Amino acid sequence: MIEKVLDKLKDIKFSTSPEDLLSYSFDASSIEQIPMSVIWPKSTLDVVNIMKLAHENNIPVVPRGAGTGVTAGAIASRGAIILSFEKMKNILEIDKDNLYVVCEPGVINGRLQDELEWMGLFYPPDPASMNFCTIGGNVAENAGGPRALKYGVTRDYVMEIESVLPDGKIITTGVKTAKGVVGYDLTRLLVGSEGTLSVFTKIRLRVIPLPAEVITLLAVFNSLEASGDVVSKIVSGGIIPRTLEIMDREAVLAVESYKPVGLPDNADALLLIELDGYPSVITKEAEKIIDICHKLGAEIKMAEDEYARNNLWVSRRAISPALYKLKPTKINEDIVVPRNRLTDMLKKLRILSDETGIKIVNFGHAGDGNIHVNIMVDKNDEHEYQKGIELVKRIFSETLELGGTISGEHGIGLTKAPYLNMEIKEKELEIMKSIKKVFDPKNILNPGKIFTGY
Repeated sequence: MIEKVLDKLKDIKFSTSPEDLLSYSFDASSIEQIPMSVIWPKSTLDVVNIMKLAHENNIPVVPRGAGTGVTAGAIASRGAIILSFEKMKNILEIDKDNLYVVCEPGVINGRLQDELEWMGLFYPPDPASMNFCTIGGNVAENAGGPRALKYGVTRDYVMEIESVLPDGKIITTGVKTAKGVVGYDLTRLLVGSEGTLSVFTKIRLRVIPLPAEVITLLAVFNSLEASGDVVSKIVSGGIIPRTLEIMDREAVLAVESYKPVGLPDNADALLLIELDGYPSVITKEAEKIIDICHKLGAEIKMAEDEYARNNLWVSRRAISPALYKLKPTKINEDIVVPRNRLTDMLKKLRILSDETGIKIVNFGHAGDGNIHVNIMVDKNDEHEYQKGIELVKRIFSETLELGGTISGEHGIGLTKAPYLNMEIKEKELEIMKSIKKVFDPKNILNPGKIFTGY
């Protein structure tokens, strides 16, 4: 039946082959769902025609970038078709005078970074999956990354979005200029909407000049408390590093067993600190940070060259894949707490791990209090997996008690939808659902994501 409907889309490639359906049945979460079909648009017009047909036939549609999300946001719930943006991967314009870039949603983040750097420009948002994830997916999730402490997240760089509504109409929100306050800011509403309101087809992003120099430091701590104290002292001392990353003991051990780069295996915590800017300024800042670390008993060293610097970042970006050597299933959360409660939260996570016997590995963006909590279990062991799932609610409760939020950059998707009402009050949820109805009255665009049973 679905083939007969999609056959009306002349010249747009689609597939219902079992191999293709299986390939698009999962993302980086542990959830799988076979779609009805996979379709590959090449242009905005293709997306318009697809959405018109889907709207007329009440067919659910799930937009998909590279499938690197960890909350099942790109999973084909309710027998949907997958709208894959692999073929819409063009960088359309780079304007060095006005400091913006225009691209299609399928452009890989890392490729954009490379193209801009060659021109002396810089796009700061850098998710750990930057070498695989797409700009469209980044905008849909409002992705962050290590550099968010200094430079902010994706929404801080989105100037304008061309997108297609569920009924096939094209809208353009935002401005081409550095300023613009005409009407409601629909662009900020679309950023982070997880593909539930419209389908992005063209994105204009603000870029900035490439920083002159980068200094990278690695600090080694014998205690979590000391690492948390250093984070607070650096920021309260007037220094905003471009990255301030933390790895706990379990994360360090996992990386060294997976891809050894010489990280100290006796550390209770590591901080990966990076500064950028004018050499005279960041050299002084590095000296201050080294002094702060020494006073709190940490060992600290500076990457001597680009090779050493890259090695440190290889270790940071290798954490997620390294964890699968511990257990086959990773329940991945990305809680955020106020910066001065970071150590408190890490201690609570260790206590929960000890109480339950479930290994919890923590790393993340210490500078903004964003912890990537990884509950390591075996999905085939039903008892262990259930214990892991039960841990999620306890972790969220502890997070909210400390004044935090249950998601800093991964979004809600399917996996966090059951917990949304722990943080969002009923009236606010009503408003959010009413916005969804305005954009998508038939509820065909990424149904079931963000709101349970919706």
